[in-house]
Amino acid sequence: MSKDANGGSTSSSRNTPLAYSENGMRRFRIIFCVILVFEILLIGVCNFLLLGSMKRDAGRQYRVEISRASDDLSNLIALSSSHPVQVDFRRGETPSDHTPSLSFDMEKYPSLLRVSTFDPDAIINNDFEVRDICGTLICFEYEIKPDIHPLIYMNAGLILSLIVTIAILIYVARKILRPFHQMSRFSEELARGNLSVAMKEDKNKFFGRFLWGIDMLRDNLESNKERELELQKEKKTLILSLSHDIKTPLSAIKLYSKALNEDIYDSEEQRRAAVTGIAHNADEIEKYVSDIVAASKEDFLNLEVTMSEFYLKEVMDRIKVLYEEKFLSQRTDFSISEYSNVLLSGDPARLEEVLQNILENAIKYGDGKWVKISFSDEEDCRLITVTNSGCSVKEEEIPHLFESFYRASNAERAPGSGLGLYIARSLMRMMNGDIFATKENTGDFSVTVVVKKA
Repeated sequence: MSKDANGGSTSSSRNTPLAYSENGMRRFRIIFCVILVFEILLIGVCNFLLLGSMKRDAGRQYRVEISRASDDLSNLIALSSSHPVQVDFRRGETPSDHTPSLSFDMEKYPSLLRVSTFDPDAIINNDFEVRDICGTLICFEYEIKPDIHPLIYMNAGLILSLIVTIAILIYVARKILRPFHQMSRFSEELARGNLSVAMKEDKNKFFGRFLWGIDMLRDNLESNKERELELQKEKKTLILSLSHDIKTPLSAIKLYSKALNEDIYDSEEQRRAAVTGIAHNADEIEKYVSDIVAASKEDFLNLEVTMSEFYLKEVMDRIKVLYEEKFLSQRTDFSISEYSNVLLSGDPARLEEVLQNILENAIKYGDGKWVKISFSDEEDCRLITVTNSGCSVKEEEIPHLFESFYRASNAERAPGSGLGLYIARSLMRMMNGDIFATKENTGDFSVTVVVKKA
């Protein structure tokens, strides 16, 4: 937090999700540049090292060829008893009639350009080496011909690696980091209460569904906000209307009470009529209070279910994914019994919500030793039973567990509103099912959800 000019405290913009996202994008750009520079330097260093190695290899090659050519020429002269001057040095050519009978083919020595008797006064433009062969100085002119194929292959591989690296980094930036940046901006707008900014539709295979879900959340929040404003308006209108309506019977009760208190009525019949009037007006006030309570309940219980047909495995797989790791981290033995994958009727999302509520209660109020889910059938219904070890709920409290705002004696220190099981029962009844709780003789606690089969 930082102080403003008036002494108030303001949040630093660097602590916002958007700022963190922008810092992340900035760091990614730096990493991108570092990787590119490293790849380019790697190409340069590899070329430098390989060129040096190729030059050394080529130097060794021409020396080897000169040595071979010297030995071959010496052997040729020795076998023919000729003088080196009489030798015709050629490269793959057919000797002519005017050439000496003794010829030396240089085709086998690709580094050698020319072989001749050494003339000290001659101008030689190529690199050369002079050797004494049979008493005559022979000049071997050569050129260094490194094999560039390894260099071509290496550069092709490194350039391809550089292109692939750039493509991957660009893909990561566009398909992963950019959606994160959009989510950060979007979440900040939601945190500020700006629900009118829609999430841009994205077909990203990694985050497309998630972004769609976030946008659906925004739509729901916006709808709930509008509904809440409308409800507030209706509540105020209702309170004003009921307040005005209550005033009339309340004033009548006051008048009757005052008359009775001051003993204005002379006859017993008048006093009885006054008492009857008080009772009648009290009934009217009670009716108005009942209307207020009913209106409050209607506002609170505005739950909706979307009826469809679904398989039990769809819901149980999601429950397993959500709670297997959670129970494992709490060292609670969690098991799901084997079951047949029947087709059920109801709202799978709402059924999952009900089971989550029961499992959260098992975590909150059980002793943490074990929790298991078992299955059974009864007529045209599938029964899903969640049992947890350790139950401190009193027997006489069990019938009240599904009442709104009811909290049993074992929930005094645990956080909660007393609405979870109440909402669960409402949802199950809306899906033509039911829910009930039992306490086992062993002290374990079970909650059974009754779901209609399709």
